[in-house]
Amino acid sequence: MSSPTLTRGLRSYGIGGKLRALRLRKKMRLVELARHTGLSAAMLSKLERGQLFPTLPTLLRIALVFGVGLDHFFSAGTPQRALGVVRQRDRTRFAERLGGRDIQWEFECLDFAATERRLNAYWVHFSRLDKPKSHQHDGGEFVYVLKGALVIQVAGESHELQAKDSIYFDSSQPHTYTSAGDAGCEAVVVTAP
Repeated sequence: MSSPTLTRGLRSYGIGGKLRALRLRKKMRLVELARHTGLSAAMLSKLERGQLFPTLPTLLRIALVFGVGLDHFFSAGTPQRALGVVRQRDRTRFAERLGGRDIQWEFECLDFAATERRLNAYWVHFSRLDKPKSHQHDGGEFVYVLKGALVIQVAGESHELQAKDSIYFDSSQPHTYTSAGDAGCEAVVVTAP
């Protein structure tokens, strides 16, 4: 239990509001954020409402999902960093299941150290799936295949990309990904709102 002084001090940063704003900007539900962070939706709800203050490791798990640094939650109107270097050893891998049991893809954020980004860049490993799940989100998406072959279906149209091929598309259209080979596929995916 925090003292009233500590509670006032922590509340002044508006961590819950900033967390909620990030989640809503990504159009993510609490259950989806819970799945990505390994935290419960109930706990995340309490954090957003300011009923609970996160520990730094908990806050970092959340920050990594949104591709922001811890300073995002503690800055108060100060200019943010539009530059960030991310070392491979510092990246965390997340698995996306899109509400199912099978892992649709695994990803690592490549640019989380820059807090004022106009795009989001990820390294992604795509698995071979019999029935990939469709999803969509606002903005545009660019995919550059590093290794293997990738089948992307956008608005019902299928495209097979080999290593060094790329595609750009309107990501508000329903789209799916699946590796064309059993070994999987690696790609760089860039999304922009």
